[in-house]
Amino acid sequence: MLRLETEVDKDRRTMLGELLRETNSARSPVLREMRGTAEDEEFPLHVWLVDPSTGALAGGLTAHVWARWLHVDLLWVDERHRGSGLGTRLLSEAEDLARARGCLHARLETWDFQAPAFYRRQGYDLAGHIPDYPPGVTEFFFTKRLV
Repeated sequence: MLRLETEVDKDRRTMLGELLRETNSARSPVLREMRGTAEDEEFPLHVWLVDPSTGALAGGLTAHVWARWLHVDLLWVDERHRGSGLGTRLLSEAEDLARARGCLHARLETWDFQAPAFYRRQGYDLAGHIPDYPPGVTEFFFTKRLV
């Protein structure tokens, strides 16, 4: 009989990811063809805005590139600098770096109280949303063609 366990286990998490990757490759001709190519490698992509006089972080963007997609994970601008174009500058630089790596598209998630209007102004299209995630909040998914 199998035993159910619930502890956090980083080694098993890694193994699970590898097993799922193998299963997905077996079932998807597209993923199978990508395996072992540059398109299959995941690259981190970070852009930082730093005050040169203090070294303080004024803004930043973290993302990763995979399968010719830029996936923006985090974008933040210090409140003192919001509305000054720094968010646009961060996003634009990340998109340029992603294009240089061959990316054709970008994707990101944002909550209703964060920046959906900002992303629309940057040319992102709404791809979907989840109401009440977390409770009382709507999460939005946006995509953009980079070519």
